[in-house]
Amino acid sequence: MRNVVTSLAVLAALAAGPAHAQEAAPGPVQDPRAPKFADVERGLFVGLEAGWPVVLTKTRTKDPAKFPQAADGGGRAIGLAAGLQLGYDVTNRLAVSLFADGWFLEANGAYGAFDVMAAGADVRWAFWGQKDRNGWERLLAYVHARGGYVLTHPTGLFGDTDLMAGGGLGVEYFAQLRHFSWWLQLDGLYVIDAAAPGGALLTGVRYTF
Repeated sequence: MRNVVTSLAVLAALAAGPAHAQEAAPGPVQDPRAPKFADVERGLFVGLEAGWPVVLTKTRTKDPAKFPQAADGGGRAIGLAAGLQLGYDVTNRLAVSLFADGWFLEANGAYGAFDVMAAGADVRWAFWGQKDRNGWERLLAYVHARGGYVLTHPTGLFGDTDLMAGGGLGVEYFAQLRHFSWWLQLDGLYVIDAAAPGGALLTGVRYTF
């Protein structure tokens, strides 16, 4: 009887040995050079934008009685822009954002200086991308369009409230410093009620969380 028990114990040990060895076998070795984080971040982002020149080719006078010295309008206006963005990358090529911009302009002669504050939404689609040696798309070319609500100051000169539309072409570069990118774009603009076309050269930096 003792021999039988001993034989069964030996057989059980031999059967369990290969299974235990298989469970204890080490997994595949990971390449220590493999990136542990995304080189190019996508998702929620905030940004700063600025530009010069910002040009409106025509400036009307909405209330000539209030501004008789500028009753005939101011012709071309030129100045600079500064603003903020809050957006989200829907895909690697498509992004949507909210923007708030200030244009600080000056027209000819007695018309003088005026400000345009615009806030609205922007959509951008990258139609071309160039990858770096690690396969990350770092340089993008894109088209974008935006529209928004406009307030002007002083009230009654260029206008009071209005709507604007714009869009253009740009390039964006995602830096080696993770989370940051830089962009440059050339836009066409149109302030609708004032019937004022224009354009802007804008640049900016964004941080992606």
